Parts: sequence; C-alpha cells; structure tokens
Amino acid sequence: MAMPLLYAHRLGRAYGPDSSAKALAGALATGADGLETDVCLTADGELVLLHDPLLSVGTTLDGWAHRRTAAEIAGAQLRDRHGEPTAQRPLTLDELLAATPIDMPLQVEVKAHADRELARRTAARICERYRGTSERRRIELISFHSVACATAAAYGFSSRLVVWADYAPDALASWAVRTGVTGISIEHFLITPELCSVFRLAGLSVTTGTVNDAELLFRVCELASPDAVCTDDPGRLRAEALRLEEASSTSTILDAEPAPAALSASAAC
Repeated sequence: MAMPLLYAHRLGRAYGPDSSAKALAGALATGADGLETDVCLTADGELVLLHDPLLSVGTTLDGWAHRRTAAEIAGAQLRDRHGEPTAQRPLTLDELLAATPIDMPLQVEVKAHADRELARRTAARICERYRGTSERRRIELISFHSVACATAAAYGFSSRLVVWADYAPDALASWAVRTGVTGISIEHFLITPELCSVFRLAGLSVTTGTVNDAELLFRVCELASPDAVCTDDPGRLRAEALRLEEASSTSTILDAEPAPAALSASAAC
C-alpha cells in the first residue's frame, strides 16, 4: 500500500483536547504530515481554533464564538473528550501558524452553525489576514459550507468542500471547477472508485477522514488512493498500518513457498 499523507485531525485529538497546544505537540512529535483544525470568527474579527461554535460544547465558556471577543475565549478552558475542563486554552490561528514549521500543510475548516453569511465572512477574514504572507502557500481552507470554499477560491486560496452525500457528483465537480475550488473531501464511508473518478477527471484532489483504524485505512486506499487522510492519531495509525502490511506480506510469502519434499511425496501416495 502506498501510504497517503496523514493529517492530524483537530491537531491530533488523541494527544490532547481538540485543537489544543497539547494536541499539536503530540502530532508534531509523532510525525504528522499535515494538520487539520477548525476555525471560528470572534466578535472582534479574530480567528480562534474551536471545533464547535457553541462554546459550552468544548470550553468552560457559554454563548456563541462570534458573539464573544478573542480575549474572552482565550480566558476559557478547553474540555476533554469526557467534558471535563483541562488546563489547555483555545488557540488562535496566528498562534498555530507561529508554532508550526513553515512547510507544514494546514487544513483550516471554517465553522459557522447554520449561517452562510458568517461562513463567508470567516473565510474572507482568513484570506484577508494571510493573502500577503508566506503562510498563504500552506493554508487550505475546507468547509461543509460551499460559500466558504467559493470565497477562498475567489481570493486565490486552495479550498476543499467536505461532502456527506454521493448525490449528483458530476454537478458538484462542475461547480467546483467553475468556482475554482481545488479539492473534495469525501467521508470514508462514502468513498468509492466511481465517485472519486468523477472528481479526479475534473482535476480535483480527493481526501478523506476521519480514519483511525489500519484495516479501514487499507480499504480506503485500495478503493480510492486518497491524496491525504485525516486521523486523530497519525503516529499510531502509521505504525499499525506498517505492521499490518508486513504481516500481510509475510503471509503471502509463506503461502507461495513450495511444500517440503517429504510432504509432497506423502501427498502423492
């Protein structure tokens, strides 16, 4: 199997709270090929790393991210997977970029709950903040909101639409090419050779996620050979995939070896 690029989902949520400094440290230490995080726009126009715009879901603060200032959000504690407060605080996108190698690819997912205009403004803010910097080359804006992806494309940024349905892929591919969107992220349970071929024939990149099992990674790669895969734990997934591949190769070699002469003679009697 050709190992795809492994991106740390929510900066590596296996290592710490979602999109936290602790998660990031674990992802960098275990050799992630790239990073993925979620970004919300604040009331004062800053960009904070939060998976959920509703602050009570992932932090000790209440209300919505776009109605709070960056300073208010920075003063909150991030919650762990069990909802317990931790010592980690929300990061800003500026802090993430400053803490990572300049050649580390970064997928920035725009989050705006049921609000197309907020999604558009968030995407525009990201592009306006970084379009004149060297960071522009490594940022790919991704979103479930097509308007966010189209906005990024209009600014000349790489962008990728996340899809949860396999309906009318030809129309989707046509829209992506027309608007300048450069890729599609397909949920792994939908990925098929037929679906991927439609997008690739249109010149679009195909990625998938979130994959945390080596056997599932093998299946996804066999079906579609994605350009990148998001995972909570890039280090463990890579190690398990290599062990599984080695075990499979050993089994194939043993199955192909000729039977010993004595056993062959016995079988002929």
